[in-house]
Amino acid sequence: MARIGGRNTGIAWLAGVVCAGVIAGLVYLAAPMGPVMVNYFAGLLR
Repeated sequence: MARIGGRNTGIAWLAGVVCAGVIAGLVYLAAPMGPVMVNYFAGLLR
């Protein structure tokens, strides 16, 4: 992570972990839609 003057390293690290957790949660919620999207796009190519 880039060093920015006046930023606490611990807070920046915590914010990065929280952001990674949010992204992981969104991927987890979207995972069941994967096979549906594959079938949809396969149907478009036929």
